[in-house]
Amino acid sequence: MTTAKSQKKWRDKHRLVKTQLNVMARKSVHEELDSMAQTFDLRGKGEAVSFAAFMTRALIQRADYNTEAARMLDDFNEAFHRDRELYSN
Repeated sequence: MTTAKSQKKWRDKHRLVKTQLNVMARKSVHEELDSMAQTFDLRGKGEAVSFAAFMTRALIQRADYNTEAARMLDDFNEAFHRDRELYSN
């Protein structure tokens, strides 16, 4: 755990561009984030989360003009919602 002093220092330094995100996630999600970080030469799980958001945004934009990307996005969305208990709780 970080100290209150170091948390304040981080918040003061990044207050205009970042907010801290603390989420509880299944161990498998943490393992996937570690794997993504290694596979894509990222600096850790936090950057893997940012990269996943970036990839999702890119797929959504690509789906606007590419039917295959739109189909993939729909498939991913449907699969996640069908199996969300495996990933979320």
